Order: sequence, then C-alpha cells, then structure tokens
Amino acid sequence: MAEPEITSGSDARPTPGAHDNNCLFCAIATGAAPSKEVLSTELTYAFRDLRPVAPTHVLVISREHIGDASEITTANRDVLVDMFEVAHRVAISEGLSERGCRLVFNVGPDSGNTVGHLHLHVLGGRPMGWPPG
Repeated sequence: MAEPEITSGSDARPTPGAHDNNCLFCAIATGAAPSKEVLSTELTYAFRDLRPVAPTHVLVISREHIGDASEITTANRDVLVDMFEVAHRVAISEGLSERGCRLVFNVGPDSGNTVGHLHLHVLGGRPMGWPPG
C-alpha cells in the first residue's frame, strides 16, 4: 500500500490513511488502543462502546481521521458508504434488523460529542424515545 499523501497549508485535510496522534479513535483504528471489535473493513472499524446507552451500542469509525460529520466532503464518499454498509451488517449480526435500530452522528459539543473523530453510533435492542436527548 502506498504511503498517504502529505499536504500542508491552511486547506490541508487528512488524506486516506492519515491519523491524528492525539486522537483516541485513531489509536483504536490502528490497534494502538484496545477495543472489542465487531466488524472491520479497509475503510472503517466497528467496536463496542465502553459506556453503552442501549443493549447494543456499537461505534463505526472511519480509519482515516475526519473530525466529525461537519467536515465530510465528496472526497469521503467511499468512507460514508462503507460506514452505512457496516452499520447495516452490524444491525443484522446483532439481531436488530427485524425491530430496527437508531444510527446517530453527533456533531459538536451540544450534541454530546466527546471524541473529535467521525463516528456513527448503532443503537438498538430496546425501544427508542423521540425526541432523543
């Protein structure tokens, strides 16, 4: 596999495979921090949340560092498609496909986002209330 392209300047964005050395989810994606793997692909990694808020609470993260959903561009298309495909596979494997699940992207501090790395919550195994929060 080729080394990721390195960019510089104010418009620099992480390139595929780029990581932030200060990011917990980057460490999890590379195996430098422990996690309970659920599913793994070339572009994403799914693992069990340490503080689940539902019987099933799996996080699907991008392997490349993307701050959150507000930073997504068309260049991230493949990552997003993979995240949703993995979420669908997780729902099936966790027995959620029949009754349903909730998929959540938290963006910014008011949403409760605590890790600045793109991640999708797959929540299920109990009825969900509306509105959330």
